[in-house]
Amino acid sequence: MTDFFQVGVVATFHRFGRQNLDRIEEELSWFSHERPIALVLPCLFSELAGDALKSIVRQLKEVRYLKEIVVSLGSASPEDYRHAREFFSGLPQPARLIWLDGPRMESVFSLIEDSGLHVGEAGKGRAVWTAYGYVLSRQDFHTVVVHDCDVLTYNRELLARLCYPVTNPSLNYAFCKGYYSRVTDRMHGRVTRLLFTPLIRSLQKILGHHPLLVFFDSFRYALAGEFSMDIDLARINRIPADWGLEVGMLAEVYRNAAMRRICQIDIADTYEHKHQDLSPHDACLGLYKMSIDICKSIFRTLASQGIAFSDGFFKTLVATYVSTAQDILKRYEDDAAVNGLIFDRHAESLAVETFTDGIRRASEKITDDPLGVPLISSWDRVTAAIPGILDSLGEAVEEDNY
Repeated sequence: MTDFFQVGVVATFHRFGRQNLDRIEEELSWFSHERPIALVLPCLFSELAGDALKSIVRQLKEVRYLKEIVVSLGSASPEDYRHAREFFSGLPQPARLIWLDGPRMESVFSLIEDSGLHVGEAGKGRAVWTAYGYVLSRQDFHTVVVHDCDVLTYNRELLARLCYPVTNPSLNYAFCKGYYSRVTDRMHGRVTRLLFTPLIRSLQKILGHHPLLVFFDSFRYALAGEFSMDIDLARINRIPADWGLEVGMLAEVYRNAAMRRICQIDIADTYEHKHQDLSPHDACLGLYKMSIDICKSIFRTLASQGIAFSDGFFKTLVATYVSTAQDILKRYEDDAAVNGLIFDRHAESLAVETFTDGIRRASEKITDDPLGVPLISSWDRVTAAIPGILDSLGEAVEEDNY
């Protein structure tokens, strides 16, 4: 059974071991009449062949409170897109596929870029952002919820718990982040355990109390890909296009939402999905690249808060991070021993070394270019520049679906 401890500056909702799925779904069905829910699934075509997405679709067939499912499909040829439409056609809810690589969507992206606005490179960030635009074009949704399509342990309770805090008008949260324990016969989640948390705590040691760092450190799984928000927040948030998506999203939520309207919720007893390779010898792949993108996102967010960086600062940060990460690594090793889990100290240490180099590389990029690649423009900004763009986006999606 989980604890009930409240820590940090955001509300935390736990799992106390009781199965209350029927009650939650019944309430969501009632709330969704006034607060319609859209589920966004950012998806690569290759994921259609995996067991995870097939299981997700089977589970979604039993969900009755969703008004629409929006599949933002990437890396798909015309034949792939037709196959994907058939794949999702068995869902009882209205389902719309956004063909991100299709000519109609490419025209929409070009129109936005011709106005001097950034739409990002192809990837999860653009997929989520485009889906938000389509949901906004419909003008009849309150809650938009996102989760990954590679979750092997997916069940309906995960989705229901993720929707509940934002959809329930009595709770009335604007943003909800999912969290979970990623443990099988060993601990997973290396980037969160061995990079994000020790890096944030190292920055706190150097900078002292900073509200943004306290906010980041309040999340039990800051890099989780599962979250929900009200549609107004989806309209005004900018989105990173790289692996810094989750950190950048939290930074935008911090900037745009009142702290009392932000929460996190335990959404699963177990959570298993595709594991990325560490790729310690190639900074363009795997967790190595992810670490660089995440660090850049953190550093640029802090710079926007008025923090001035220097070469000396980053050298101090690297040294502090190494010490902090090694201390945390020892805690995880002991935790694994207490629970009879496998713990590969060499692999964990190699991850810390790789992430240390990721911090160095990120700091070099920040020093050379403090602004870097811009975030994808908020839909609020895009619609101000191109008043009819949401109509164009909605029409492109509808035409592709018929």
